[in-house]
This record gives sequence, C-alpha cells and structure tokens, in this order.
Amino acid sequence: VQLQASGGGLVQAGGSLRLSCAASGRTFSSRSMGWFRQAPGKEREFVTAISWSGGTTYYADSVKGRFTISRDNAKNTMYLQMNSLKPEDTAVYYCAARPAAVVARTPVDYDYWGQGTQVTVSS
Repeated sequence: VQLQASGGGLVQAGGSLRLSCAASGRTFSSRSMGWFRQAPGKEREFVTAISWSGGTTYYADSVKGRFTISRDNAKNTMYLQMNSLKPEDTAVYYCAARPAAVVARTPVDYDYWGQGTQVTVSS
C-alpha cells in the first residue's frame, strides 16, 4: 500500500482545512487507517483513526469535537476535516494504514505511512 497525503497549508486560527490520504493497492478497504501528527521537537502523536468500514472512529482528546475522520473505500481515500483550528494544531500530519480491520492509537501498530503534509495555524 502506498499513501499520499495532501491538503495541508497555512490557515488562521479558527479556520478549517481538509486533508486527504489517497491509497494505492487493493487492500485499502480491509485496513484500518489513522492520522498522526508531529510538531517540531515533539514525538509523533495520535490524532484520529477509523476502522475498515468507517463504523468505528477514535479521536485524541485534543481534537475531539473539532476534527472529523472519514473514508471512501470506493475511492481508496481517507479524509480529515479540521475545523476551529488552533496554533497548537501546527504540525506535519501523516496518514497511516495498518494490516488489520480494527483501529489502533499507537504508531507501531501501523505499517504503511504517507509522506506527511504541513499544517500551519497562525494566531
């Protein structure tokens, strides 16, 4: 599976962005997916994850109520709608896939990673 993240950019606090993660490969629909982020000088942290069917989602407390993860298996694409963005959301955002249908929150549970897309929120 190859993953390509896109949609990052510069936005003012309170604004919105929509990230996309396009996947190649025939096993996309059988894999759970996730978004992680990494700010300068910090460890990669969990943001949100979605099961293969889209029926189960997990969110980090810091983004709950502001971010929404979704997927379209017919298009082999996952999305992250980010609303009410804050300066502390600034980071490189990575999409990831794991070889299982159930979701997970730790990076070691994911075996495929996209290249990352920069999100910068100005105050």
